[in-house]
Amino acid sequence: MKISEDPERTVRRARLTRIPRLFIALAVTTVAAVGCGDVQPGADSPDRSASASAVPTTGASPAASSCAARVLAGMSRSQRVGQLFMGAVSAGPDATVGSERAQVAVLKRHDVGSVILMGPVRSGLSGVRGVVGDIGQLDLSVPHATVGTLVATDQEGGQVQQLSGAGFTDIPSAQVQGGWTASRLQQQAAGWAEELHEAGVRLDLAPIADVVPVSIGRANGPIGRYDRQFGSGPETVGGQDGAFVRGFGQAHVLTTLKHFPGLGRVRDNTDTTAGVTDTTLTRDALDLNSFRTGIAAGARFVMVSLATYTRIDPAHQAVFSTTVIDGMLRKDLGFDGVVVSDDLGNAAAVQAVPPGQRALAFLRAGGDLVVTVNTDDVPAMTSAVLDATRSDPALRTRVDASVRRVLAAKQAAGLMTCPA
Repeated sequence: MKISEDPERTVRRARLTRIPRLFIALAVTTVAAVGCGDVQPGADSPDRSASASAVPTTGASPAASSCAARVLAGMSRSQRVGQLFMGAVSAGPDATVGSERAQVAVLKRHDVGSVILMGPVRSGLSGVRGVVGDIGQLDLSVPHATVGTLVATDQEGGQVQQLSGAGFTDIPSAQVQGGWTASRLQQQAAGWAEELHEAGVRLDLAPIADVVPVSIGRANGPIGRYDRQFGSGPETVGGQDGAFVRGFGQAHVLTTLKHFPGLGRVRDNTDTTAGVTDTTLTRDALDLNSFRTGIAAGARFVMVSLATYTRIDPAHQAVFSTTVIDGMLRKDLGFDGVVVSDDLGNAAAVQAVPPGQRALAFLRAGGDLVVTVNTDDVPAMTSAVLDATRSDPALRTRVDASVRRVLAAKQAAGLMTCPA
């Protein structure tokens, strides 16, 4: 995902050797969640159907799995569906208090459990903390438990850094970071993650795991053009991914490897161009090792791209492909964390598909968390999934497994308490 990138942003400060500091994490505010307005009578009562046969939560310890299963058992069907969505809240210089509140209100009506901050946001750490405080009204209360809202942003560095201003380091591009030693990158990443944690952001939609060959370089529209890659080989990229992930883990901020299975060999950008296709990548390509290394380092999220890979699944975009998600990511690479979509809202690559069908196709292919930067799409998307679960037992099973993964990630981020 490449949201509201600002090519004109200049480096204002260079605090690359800052020493990680101690801080007090923001408390999660507990408020009662408002049920989805279009749910049929009775749909908001707790759904116990999956509690007895809960599949172990992927990417979690047995204790976390048990916790997620117990919390899930106390959630209504609409609350479960809402946990599988990440909607946008505008916090940049053009945003108004009214527009921010309107977006939060839409997300609250549909029980949305995660938020992406849209920017660029230049109000500094205190300004971001204020926005996150407002988002806290989306926190969900279920019997004997609290489920906080997962707030995310794109904080890669260089031309893709959503949060800046007082309290935030000006992060160099991934291409610059790629020239550092792994230990230096891990140390710096820990400092950047502390800043996010202090602002209330618990998920970074980074780092980039895409491998851009030297032969393509800046001709690669989504990555190389903006110096977003750590390097031109899977060993370099994977090593730096691992350092970034470990550094963020020190500050208890979750990370996202993107864009699986890789956007390094395409020319056009799926944000702005439909029909982006990779004709070279195969299921056993060495480029995939960068994702493998990042997963081994502890990345809990992997974002799937919107491109089509003709030598893997020519009939489906990766984000809608069971072969890519269940086959390559889950089985081949052994990833058992949260699979998140690239933007299914405004991206040109998905505009031919109605919003509700985008969300359903992703979840049915094995995805867990639908991202849309267009808040107006949330009602149609959540309603489509909620309606489909009423008549599709297989989808209900998938939804519940995905909710458990999301809840386990929230627990890891300190956003969820469990029944005693």
